[in-house]
Amino acid sequence: MLRLTIGDESVTSMARRVYFAFHYDDIWKVNQIRNSHIVDGCTAAGFMDASLWEEVKRRGKTAIQRAILQGLEKTSVTCVLIGRDTWKRKYVRYEIEQSLERGNGLLGVHIHNIRDQWRGTSEKGRVPAILREVRVPIYTWNRTQFGEWIERAATETEAKKPKGFLDWLFS
Repeated sequence: MLRLTIGDESVTSMARRVYFAFHYDDIWKVNQIRNSHIVDGCTAAGFMDASLWEEVKRRGKTAIQRAILQGLEKTSVTCVLIGRDTWKRKYVRYEIEQSLERGNGLLGVHIHNIRDQWRGTSEKGRVPAILREVRVPIYTWNRTQFGEWIERAATETEAKKPKGFLDWLFS
């Protein structure tokens, strides 16, 4: 089980493994979200040390795609962290496409309001076209609501999945 901390209240829920798709230029902001401990027990998938990312990039497109697929393994939700230039990144699009194919819950979160390493914020980034096309919820980073958004993305996607034969037979 997983304890979500929302405001001053705790809610018990199923454990969620969350894959984070983002533009690596936003890593400072992304790490603040990852290290916020809002969702206790949530494994933050899709994070790579800078040296590992550089090594994967040197090996080319296939290696990058393989690393993304490995990061997505055993995840139930993909959260696209939307910075100023996220919409331009082809591998963010690939991460979203693969998340949809897997049936992951999906949401987007603008991160322009999180301070960077120079204590500044940035302009609000454009939403990647694919997120608009599939009409996923888009939020602006809010520490008190983040865990709730993750859970909502998971449960709404689970509700849409086709039921098995026995579920259909006895419904």
